[in-house]
Amino acid sequence: MNDERIGRNYAEALLTLSRKDKEQEEWGALIDAISVGMREDHTLRTFLESPKLSAARKIQIIELALGRRAPKLFLRFLETVIMKRRQMLIPEIASEYRMLIDESEDRVHVNVTVAREMAEPERDALSRQLGRLFGKRVVPHVSLNPAILGGVIVKDGDTVMDGSVRRRLASLKHRMLSTVTR
Repeated sequence: MNDERIGRNYAEALLTLSRKDKEQEEWGALIDAISVGMREDHTLRTFLESPKLSAARKIQIIELALGRRAPKLFLRFLETVIMKRRQMLIPEIASEYRMLIDESEDRVHVNVTVAREMAEPERDALSRQLGRLFGKRVVPHVSLNPAILGGVIVKDGDTVMDGSVRRRLASLKHRMLSTVTR
């Protein structure tokens, strides 16, 4: 079984447990924080990878580190992951967990490029408009690129919707030049 499938199985279990606790977003934040820590902190990654430390010792240290910030059920989940020697899959579990949450809440994340900073009402209007287009609740991740001159570019996976002024001008230029050369 590949790591993605195993990560998905653990994420499904985590989602089931988090729903019992009615804390899906909070548990997502916890698993994300551990995932980011593993990616950015070499010491944490080495600690979790180390075959010299027993699973019981790793669990003990994790429980001390998280203390009362993590629910007991979440700690039991981590304990199971570590006991099964799947702790290096925590980043994959976190990623799959986020996807499951998004699916269950009918939510999609899209990258949006704009030429200038957007005010909050503009962002809300864009989210609503994209929501109608996608038929889901849209979470836009906005980035600035003054080179597009105006309009927006929306990316969802492999799909790109380019409504930029720059593209429109390039298209107009191409049409004008093709008319002149005939």
